Amino acid sequence: MSFTKTTEADSHYNHLEKRSISELLTNINSEDKSVPLAVEKALPQIENLTEKAVEKLKSGGRLFYMGAGTSGRLGILDASECPPTFGVPHEMVIGIIAGGDTAIRKAVEFAEDSTTQGWKDLQDFNITKKDFVIGVAASGTTPYVISALEKCNQNNIPTGCITCNEGSPLALTAKYPIVVVVGPEFVTGSSRMKAGTAQKLVLNMISTTAMIQLGKVKGNKMVDMQLSNHKLVNRGTRMIMNELLVSEEEANQLLKEAKSVRKAIANYKK
Repeated sequence: MSFTKTTEADSHYNHLEKRSISELLTNINSEDKSVPLAVEKALPQIENLTEKAVEKLKSGGRLFYMGAGTSGRLGILDASECPPTFGVPHEMVIGIIAGGDTAIRKAVEFAEDSTTQGWKDLQDFNITKKDFVIGVAASGTTPYVISALEKCNQNNIPTGCITCNEGSPLALTAKYPIVVVVGPEFVTGSSRMKAGTAQKLVLNMISTTAMIQLGKVKGNKMVDMQLSNHKLVNRGTRMIMNELLVSEEEANQLLKEAKSVRKAIANYKK
């Protein structure tokens, strides 16, 4: 089945090399403004997928992001930020990229073209139907991702996707597709731009909403965050001061003893 790859369509702008820095920046910004509006149109799909993600995580399953290139890196970024932000185990949200960890920093040639490696990579994590696998691919045609989702479907493992092309093979393969149509890129085909921004926004929405639903936020605060630097220790201290109406010194001491904002507050209230 043929479909139109709008992410590969010609840019609305031409002769970029002849434009001033001011023109280039203004026009890139103009294009970027359209991305949140495209995401808004996909909210029902995002809600549908997120409900499934929450259901799986609440029952002890894991959330996997799979992608190649920029899409793979964005999935890894979102997954890697869940433990420090929400205090969850590293194995709860997992990002997998075609070509392995080397591909995080340096492109691995033709890694995304494999139709077998994606499923092998998932099997390394002992994937089961308790888990949820989300394929991330702007084009919606990445063989590494599509083939992995097809095998998941065959094994009753729920699948979702984030893509930027309507009617793409990936969108048709995933049981819970999210399609954010951002249109042509400022530089033709450079899907690290608007498409990448759209994927980042959607990934933020999925993981943040899921973690709130799992009880990892109290009020609007990250009470389970890892205290891995002075900035976060200071933030945690202020949270405790505001919640318990105690001095900075006492709040800091409570935090040192409990090593967690949530535990510090709970211990004090006992």
